[in-house]
Amino acid sequence: MHQAIQIAVGGLLQGCIFGLLALGFSLIYRVTAAVNLAQGAFCIFAALVTSSCEQAFGMPVMIAGLVGVAATAALSALLGAAVFVPGLARLPGSTMFILTVGLLTILQGASLVVWGSQSYTLTTFSGERPISLLGISIPTQGLWLIGVTIVITSALALLLARTRMGRAFRACAENPLAANLMGIGVRRMQLLSFVLAAVIGGIAGIVIGPITSFQFDTGGMYTMFGFIAAVIGGIGSPLGAVVGGLCLGLATQFAAAYMSSLFSNALALSLLLVILIWRPSGIFSSGPARRQDVRDEPRIHRAVIRLGLRRGLLLSAVAAAGLLGALPWGLQSGGLMSSVVITAILFLAVIGLDVLMGFAGQVSLGQGGFMAIGGYTASILAVRYDVPPLVGTLAGIALSLVCALILGIGAMRLRGLYLAIATLAFGLLVDSLTVGLENLTGGPSGLVGIPSFSLGGFVFDTPLRNFYLIAAILVVILTVLTAGMRGGFGRALLAVRADPLAAAALGVDVRRYKIGAFCICAALGSLAGSLYGFYFHFLSPEMVGTPISFQMLAMLVIGGEGTLFGPLCGVALITLLPTIFQPLAQYKTMGSGLLLILCALYLPSGIFGTAITWLMRMRPERGGVLAVRRSTP
Repeated sequence: MHQAIQIAVGGLLQGCIFGLLALGFSLIYRVTAAVNLAQGAFCIFAALVTSSCEQAFGMPVMIAGLVGVAATAALSALLGAAVFVPGLARLPGSTMFILTVGLLTILQGASLVVWGSQSYTLTTFSGERPISLLGISIPTQGLWLIGVTIVITSALALLLARTRMGRAFRACAENPLAANLMGIGVRRMQLLSFVLAAVIGGIAGIVIGPITSFQFDTGGMYTMFGFIAAVIGGIGSPLGAVVGGLCLGLATQFAAAYMSSLFSNALALSLLLVILIWRPSGIFSSGPARRQDVRDEPRIHRAVIRLGLRRGLLLSAVAAAGLLGALPWGLQSGGLMSSVVITAILFLAVIGLDVLMGFAGQVSLGQGGFMAIGGYTASILAVRYDVPPLVGTLAGIALSLVCALILGIGAMRLRGLYLAIATLAFGLLVDSLTVGLENLTGGPSGLVGIPSFSLGGFVFDTPLRNFYLIAAILVVILTVLTAGMRGGFGRALLAVRADPLAAAALGVDVRRYKIGAFCICAALGSLAGSLYGFYFHFLSPEMVGTPISFQMLAMLVIGGEGTLFGPLCGVALITLLPTIFQPLAQYKTMGSGLLLILCALYLPSGIFGTAITWLMRMRPERGGVLAVRRSTP
């Protein structure tokens, strides 16, 4: 009994951490109906500023914490006014989701440049000696954590329910147009909610800082667990955020104590999936349900670029094939050739993501999970059972398709934001399995001794050979998909993207086409993961984890959704530029975040899509070499 109470206390403290992280998500979603995935980055930014003030200037932790909160408020006001609020006025909800991924990425990159990759921790507020109460040990920082959680939750509830500002927040959430007509500055309220949520996140980071170490990319983890807690409790409800955090904390602590740390994360993610399927709006849903099934709203006219197979394009394709064949001979650096191979592998995975997002309109954050399934399946079969690489690759694709079918059928009732959350949970679940099944996957250290890919006795054991192998695969896949997207399958996917309800009314089997797109995405991700392992002769969770899912999302948006060929621009920019300009390698994360934000705000069709549209406008009378068709919801 005593042990169970001690575990419950640990779960309570863990739940307070998750609840504090979730409060910022709750506030900003309640006011703007947008999810701010940069929330965790503000937590880490405040903690890093506080640590710098402590170490560089010898400030007491409380004073340093106030400076950290003030710096977070100033930074969030700048980013909110320059990026977030303009995005709300111009972008649909799904693109806002992607925009905040860019904010998270740029903040992580900036933190890496300023503070480096080392770990930091903060001084406890009132000593390190724990308090013993009836034989139960409670860390003093834990009492601060509980107190801050209670105070912030109560203050936020009173602000929303009893103050004029709270009424203005509610009006902006329920009907922004009517609120504006009543004299409420909607943009000002949106900015204020963004800053207030960031301040809450900053306070959370400072209170959590003495309990656990943190570094520049810890904000991604904070974002994920805070987001999960908010969804479990009911995103948009402050009380639900805390309750969701407590449920998550208790579940993970008891699972870790009585099963293993592996099953603690798996249980948390399973709990999220159950809540999503049973009650997508969460335990304490707030306000009327919003429609989440339309990928692009009517106020956004984004072009879906489709390549026409005209004579000019065929000639261009032949020229491109010739350039592709000659490319390796012009690359003198072995490191650059290796980067080109990595670019080609990632392009393969991003093509699958483009089918799902660009054509079917379904946001996915779990592509890295399918890369992990394919990569580990093929690699384990090759290393431990001497299965030929081709057979292992096909087995990985088959397993990925089974997982995609199960996830797709189970999450079919989920749309928009909630589908993205489900795929995120899936990716995190796969991450935990690759780390926890150490005897099978090698655990955090990774799986070593993976052979090179071979086919019919021919071994692809050099970067040049791998390049031609992957180039051949890409030519086949792009040819098949281009033909498919120009036919009935592609038209049906575009109808599903525009409006699933209207598509169903026209006789389109929305369920079948969504699952079909999901399976194509999973198969290509699995194939890329297998090639990844065979090329590097090594595979670790970091190589195919959830962070790479966010990275591939950035590559897709930067290159251009719904183009098939466009993502190559995004993949090449993010992968090749740091290799070509080695002194700028440390700016890679920050640069990719900046590119993602700029493309989401100003190039909604991506670099490739915008370039093709511009070329067509230059020669409208002749139709040009490339045919551009627009699909507007």
